[in-house]
Amino acid sequence: MRDVIDGSLPDIAVRFSKFLADIWPHTALVIFTRECTGRPRKVSGDPSIVERVTITELDALRTQLAVDEVFDDHAVIAGSKRKVWALLDATGTLLLVVPKTRQRIRDVDLVGAAFGVVAVSIRLQVAQASPAYLAESRAASSERARTIVELTDLHAATLESILATLRSKDLDDHRSRITASETASTALVALRSAGESDRLLTEEAVTTAFARLQGELRPLLQHRPLVVDYVDPPADGRALPGEVAHAARAVVRSAVLAFAAQATLERIRIAWDCDGSNLLVEVRDDGAGGLDTDALVRQLSGRVHTLGGRIAVESVDGWGSRVAVAIPLDPPAVRPDEQQLGDLNPRELEVLGHLATGKRNKAIADSLGISESTVKFHVAGVLKKLGVGSRGEAGAIALEAGIRADSLR
Repeated sequence: MRDVIDGSLPDIAVRFSKFLADIWPHTALVIFTRECTGRPRKVSGDPSIVERVTITELDALRTQLAVDEVFDDHAVIAGSKRKVWALLDATGTLLLVVPKTRQRIRDVDLVGAAFGVVAVSIRLQVAQASPAYLAESRAASSERARTIVELTDLHAATLESILATLRSKDLDDHRSRITASETASTALVALRSAGESDRLLTEEAVTTAFARLQGELRPLLQHRPLVVDYVDPPADGRALPGEVAHAARAVVRSAVLAFAAQATLERIRIAWDCDGSNLLVEVRDDGAGGLDTDALVRQLSGRVHTLGGRIAVESVDGWGSRVAVAIPLDPPAVRPDEQQLGDLNPRELEVLGHLATGKRNKAIADSLGISESTVKFHVAGVLKKLGVGSRGEAGAIALEAGIRADSLR
């Protein structure tokens, strides 16, 4: 299990598949989690299954299961009815396995416990909201939304044409016209709901996001004699993109922990607001001031700048400290180089972060504990995937996206 969770998040299904190979022999494995707004499906195995399984199919299966309940039956997966095993963790994360043989399911408690570790690991990694994760997630979210819009428009036009033809008075078979009209209408409604389903997956109501923040802070502060004042965002505020909600909570957690480390502190005030275009976050304390603002800015700015936001940190002796963040709710127009950041694997993102600081290959190799030839290989991959011709151009893209070596830790 250590090998499973110690690695890049996008590949966690591949590692877990290897772990389960002897316990639950399978041809395909899917982990479905709403924690990951950009890539809610983590997959491994037969491409004809894992590349075709849809969020709608997974969500339909997930809603059938109770926590810790095992599904051992047939279900429509990747467009076909097939035998599957499925398990729902307490985090709401679904494990789906397409077994190799007709053998009976076994060692359910072991698999359930192991999957629980995987599900919590995913939640913790997403909660950290690193700049690399945010950049990759936003690129994936934008690409999926674009694809859904294209498919919706295409199929909607087709179905509307069918409906217009079937409703024509020139057709004689009244009964078949009614039946076909009902079928096409149902398909049209289902298609229109695809965009809504994706919106629900990739957005959080601002009040829900703020409530989740309070739940995350409670165990961190329960043993500290602090009064925490929460100023709720407006109930009618705009929904937050998943990446914005994750980043905002991560920023607040980091700021609160930095404030709480001060010797003399009695009260912290946390406020969220929306101005229509931005999520406005403010964390203020009544401490003695003198906080290391430069260090805190370095710690927080990677996440904020990745999403095109602004940050201000103030600390005045005798007057306390304040962190103010504004994060745009609408992503900027996606440039090709920004979209291509989602194609970089975790090691390439690390190398890119070092390129942003101007390091040469030897220095990067020393920092990452790998050979210089391996660095050269990764640099070549980064340049190719970003479509640039020099290290400087790649570094510039990294800086603009908020990806730096110190922000990836």
